[in-house]
Amino acid sequence: MVELRNVSFCYKDSEQNNSLYNISLTVKKGEVLLLCGKSGCGKTTVTRLINGLIPHFYEGQLTGEVFVNGENVSEQPIYDTARTVGSVFQNPRSQFFNVDTTSEVVFGCENMGWDITSIDHNLKQIVHDYGIQELLGRNLFKLSGGEKQKIACAAVSMPEPEVLVLDEPASNLDWRAIHALTEIIAKWKEKGKTVIVAEHRLSYLKEVADRVIYMEKGRIIQDISAHEFGLLPGEELKRRGLRALEPVTFEGGPKLPVLSETIKIKDFDFSYSIDAGIHVPELKLPRGAVIGVLGENGAGKTTFARCLCGLEKKAKGELILHGKTCNSRQRLKLCYLVMQDVNHQLFTESVHEEILLSMDYGNEAHKVKKAGEIISGMDLTELKELHPLSLSGGQKQRVAIGSAIASSKEIIVFDEPTSGLDYHHMLEVAENLTQLSSMGKTLFIITHDPELISQCCNYFIFIEHGQVSWSGGWNDENKQRIAKFFDRSAAGWQPG
Repeated sequence: MVELRNVSFCYKDSEQNNSLYNISLTVKKGEVLLLCGKSGCGKTTVTRLINGLIPHFYEGQLTGEVFVNGENVSEQPIYDTARTVGSVFQNPRSQFFNVDTTSEVVFGCENMGWDITSIDHNLKQIVHDYGIQELLGRNLFKLSGGEKQKIACAAVSMPEPEVLVLDEPASNLDWRAIHALTEIIAKWKEKGKTVIVAEHRLSYLKEVADRVIYMEKGRIIQDISAHEFGLLPGEELKRRGLRALEPVTFEGGPKLPVLSETIKIKDFDFSYSIDAGIHVPELKLPRGAVIGVLGENGAGKTTFARCLCGLEKKAKGELILHGKTCNSRQRLKLCYLVMQDVNHQLFTESVHEEILLSMDYGNEAHKVKKAGEIISGMDLTELKELHPLSLSGGQKQRVAIGSAIASSKEIIVFDEPTSGLDYHHMLEVAENLTQLSSMGKTLFIITHDPELISQCCNYFIFIEHGQVSWSGGWNDENKQRIAKFFDRSAAGWQPG
C-alpha cells in the first residue's frame, strides 16, 4: 500500500540537520506500523512524504520515489492523495477548517461531494465509535487540546481513507481517550486499513502494532516485528530515548522538600457556559511544590491555569501569597504560563533571543550568561541561532520551557510540557522543574504524562467537572488514586 524507494529529503532553507537519508520502506495493506525514535529523528518527515505534504507544501530537495496504492505521490495533485490518505497532525488546530465541531467532522465528506444520506450514516457510526456525542455542536476554539485531537481523529475517519497517518495523536490525550484511540486503530485494522503512527508514547500501541521502525538522525536503524520490539528490556528503550512499554508504577514519588508556607486560592469562579468552567471555593497548596494538575480532557485544567495566571478577565477569585491578596491583574505579574500550543508565545528571530526576552532582571552580561546556561540545560545549543517557529514540535516545547525558566516569576504554570518529547528530553524537563522548585518557585504541571509525574511532582490537584475533587501529596491513598487514573482497565471506561 505504501512504498518509499531510496528516498532522501532536505527541507529548503533549513539550517537544521533534520534530513532523511536513503530511506526504503514498504508497508503492506492492513498493516499497523509504528515509527519511533528521539525528537528530530525524521518520523514526522516520513509521514509528510506519505500524505503528500512533501513536496507539495514543504519544499526541499527530494530524491527517490514515494508510492501510495501504486500512485507516485509527488506526481499527483495533493487532493487526489487526500482521497487515499487521511492525516492527523501533532497540532490538530492546524488542520481545522470550521468553527463548530460537527461541521469539522463532516467537512471532508462534504468536500468530496458525498450525498447527505451517506454523510449522516457515517457520522452516526463515527460518533458511536469515538464517543464524541457530547462534543458535537461545540465551538472548536473552546475545546481542550485532547478534545480537539478527538475531533481531528473523527474527522479524518469520516471519508474512510485506505491509509491513515497519525503524527503523535496521543500527545495531548488523557488515558481514557488513549484507550478509545487504541480501539479505533484496532477497528481500522479489522477493516483492512493501513495505519502509520509516529509516536513517543508507545504503550497504547503495544497490542495493535504489527511492525516497528526505529529511526536515528534521518535513517532507519531497525525494522522489527512488534512482538520482537516488545521483548526489548526497559533499559534499552531508555537508552534509545523511547518511552516505556509497560504502565508506570507510583511506588515511591520524588522526595522533594516542600516549604511550610502555603498558597491559598479563594473563590475562583469562571464559566464559558452553564456547564463549562471552573469553581474552586478554597484551596491551600504548599509553596515551592511541583503540583501535578490531573484530570480528564475537558475537566477544566487549562481553564484553572488561565484563571490562576489572571488571563481570564471575567474570572472571579483571589490568590493569597506571602500574606498578600492578589487579584487577576496582579497575578499577571506574578505568574508565567507555558501554553499547550507554544506557537502562540514564540516571538523572536532566534532561540537565544527568545530566552533573553523573558528576562527582566540583571545587566546584559548576566542575561547572556544565564541564557547560555538555560539553552545548554534544555539541549538547545545547536539550535540557538535558529528561528523558533522553524523547529519541530518538541524543540519548540523546550524553547518555551526555557523561556519560563528564564523569567523571574514566582509561580510558573506548564500546560502539557512534555508533549512531543522523547524520554531523554522528558528527563531534562523534569530535572529543570526540580531545580526551579528548589529555588522556591511554585510550579503547576498540567499533564497526562505518568513518567513525568513519577519523576518530579510532589503534590497533586485532581479536577473533575471544573471542581477540585481531591488534592494532596504522595500518600498511599493518593498513589492508588493516581495509579487508577492511569490504569488501562480504569473503571468507567468502555470502548465504543
